[in-house]
Amino acid sequence: MPVEIERKFLVKGDGWRQGTGIHLCQGYLNRDKERTVRVRLAGDKAFLTIKGLTKGAKRAEYEYEIPFEHAEEMLNLCDGPIIEKNRYTVACSALLWEIDDFQGENKGLVLAEVELERPDQVFEHPDWLGQEVTDDPRYFNSNLCACPYRTWKHP
Repeated sequence: MPVEIERKFLVKGDGWRQGTGIHLCQGYLNRDKERTVRVRLAGDKAFLTIKGLTKGAKRAEYEYEIPFEHAEEMLNLCDGPIIEKNRYTVACSALLWEIDDFQGENKGLVLAEVELERPDQVFEHPDWLGQEVTDDPRYFNSNLCACPYRTWKHP
């Protein structure tokens, strides 16, 4: 079974910003707690992704490239608003970080994600890395549809 081991962090400052990001547009066909089914446009490619229940930093993940036109049509079937973000990829030590700069109703939120080989893997924390939010369900993309970042009470 394909497994994703991912940790998620808030980002501080702009030290991570390099190059041009790729625009992502994604929606959820299912946002059940036990599983999510996501359709995503990523530049000129499209993907259908099924993710299982998150347990710590681990969950089952199945991802398939699909025809772009099909994904565009599926976005119209999605539950809740579409999530838009620009994704930047930053190499740091031996790891590849994905930084999502959210747009639309989630503008102002910037998250960094890193995929690991095992949950207890030790890794360097870049200086632009902020608080870890791996276990905070508010930061799951599927939950950002139902409760966008702009609606949160911020200090």
